[in-house]
Amino acid sequence: MSQLNIIRKSPGYFIIDGDLTFATIDKHTLKSFAFLTTAKEVIIDLSRVPCTDSAGLALMIEWIRYARRFRTQLMFKNIPEQLLNLAKLSGFDQTSHFTVQADQS
Repeated sequence: MSQLNIIRKSPGYFIIDGDLTFATIDKHTLKSFAFLTTAKEVIIDLSRVPCTDSAGLALMIEWIRYARRFRTQLMFKNIPEQLLNLAKLSGFDQTSHFTVQADQS
């Protein structure tokens, strides 16, 4: 299990480093959504997420809701296969948030 960190790479571009699991998503993570309002368009790069579970998908859904509330365009990049499979089961893979897949940096 690796600790979850949100790293700002550039304005509007963040890298999630660590596991997105029940064990790593805590109250602090759930209260630290302010990074989603730092730009009109935010990309969250998940290329450094080695392990995820349904808590990771739930967190992403909460990020989407929060971003909508503040009219931030939010997209995810380099989504781990495990997380994509969970998203497919619930239909979230068809949303515009999941359109940026390949590493473009």
